[in-house]
Amino acid sequence: MQMLLIDHLLLGISILLLLSIAASKASGRLGVPALLLFLLIGMLAGSEGPGGIFFADPWLAQCLGITALIFILFDGGLQTKWNDIQPIFWRGFALSTLGVMITAAIVGWLAIYLLNLPILEAMLLGAIVSATDAAAVFMVLRSSNVRLKGNLQPLLELESGSNDPMAIFLTISLVSYISGELTSVTSIIPSFAQEMALGAVIGYLSGKTISRIINRIKLGCEGLYPVLTISLVLLTYGLTCLLEGNGFLAVYLAGISLGNTDFIHKRMLRRIHDSAAWLMQIVMFLALGLLVFPNRLIPIAADGLLISLVLMFLARPVSVFVCTIGSGLSVKEKVLVSWVGLKGAAPIILATFPLIAGLFQADRIFNFVFFIVLTSALVQGSTISSLARLLGLDAPQRNESEFKIHCPAGVGFIEKIIELPVFDGAPAIGKRVIDLGLSQDIIIAMIKRGDDFIIPSGSTILVQGDILFALSESDDPEHLSNLRSWFADTTKEKSDLI
Repeated sequence: MQMLLIDHLLLGISILLLLSIAASKASGRLGVPALLLFLLIGMLAGSEGPGGIFFADPWLAQCLGITALIFILFDGGLQTKWNDIQPIFWRGFALSTLGVMITAAIVGWLAIYLLNLPILEAMLLGAIVSATDAAAVFMVLRSSNVRLKGNLQPLLELESGSNDPMAIFLTISLVSYISGELTSVTSIIPSFAQEMALGAVIGYLSGKTISRIINRIKLGCEGLYPVLTISLVLLTYGLTCLLEGNGFLAVYLAGISLGNTDFIHKRMLRRIHDSAAWLMQIVMFLALGLLVFPNRLIPIAADGLLISLVLMFLARPVSVFVCTIGSGLSVKEKVLVSWVGLKGAAPIILATFPLIAGLFQADRIFNFVFFIVLTSALVQGSTISSLARLLGLDAPQRNESEFKIHCPAGVGFIEKIIELPVFDGAPAIGKRVIDLGLSQDIIIAMIKRGDDFIIPSGSTILVQGDILFALSESDDPEHLSNLRSWFADTTKEKSDLI
């Protein structure tokens, strides 16, 4: 009997995952975000849908959601280039802290009058829906058919990846205060400063440490490296939380810190973590879709729509315009940033905290949050591309594979192919490719060793007589000087333009 139950469970999971993959493929054609379809699949699979799966465990949903957010935030950081976010760091920081508080305050204040919620519960609702959801933003921006001009996309990704800690802190503090575990509101201020500081420091150091471990440890099987990084990401989160820091901020900054350093198997590990993030997003949205009972959304639909409109057209725009004063952003750019205040799984996960604490109005708050997420995904998520084009803030898409092959001289991704023989006595002999400290603009694409051609990884050790073929994005001497320093003066450069 138990074996039969396991068989049915595995069959059900496989069907849900396949349906989610099909939904992600169809989302572009339908013009709606994939996350909305994932939620709908979960709802249809639930007890009130054709699937008939009864799932009413907010603690389990919260555990799945937290685990998923860890890997989604880490992957978001891993894919982020520091050079892109450095110019807009303080703008993103303002949006992820002050912006969250302004949004929470406006929504909470209006919820007192519009929803007839008690003041503390109203503020709790505002805190839960205050942050832009990282999973939703990463998914929509990276899977949409539009690229944003200037620093808008890095700004939005930085904000969404770093503002969850503030929303989580506000939510947990209010839940603790309402339940009587916290007696003084002022006591949360030093606690917040401690969480942010520890999360930032541990996250940065963790990224650097992970990079050193990957480069120095010699595992017998390449497939063990993803297991290593997954373990270290979970260790970063757990250790940070144990020291009373913010684990979500730590894993996001660890991703940024690691992603902007050189380490072996970098491309492989980035692809695997990207796949893991997609799996986590699917599992998270499916579980949260299963958790909701659709018939409970109907009675609160009118009030839910009202608070959604307040959030989209008042609270979010006010917070963006206040936090970007003196930033140099145009009104059009501020409008677009205001509109990309997507809500996703994070608010639903936060809405499980009052459920688990058994607070009064917890069920009502959860249903409001779920309705707000559905509205945001449907209205905002499906119109970002259109609004960007309308405001003239979209940039042309670039097909990397075609661009690299067919680009004309002088404007291509690959500016030069450089032939680098390893001569007798060259400093590169006995070094790994990763030890060369190459700029991110230079890629060692192939090594000729005798009559063989090798596709190198970061751990490939160079020997005398090797001929390296490097690809460079530009002919800037500064980009190539570090590379040349590893080889003899007779290094020959072939300006074969692609």
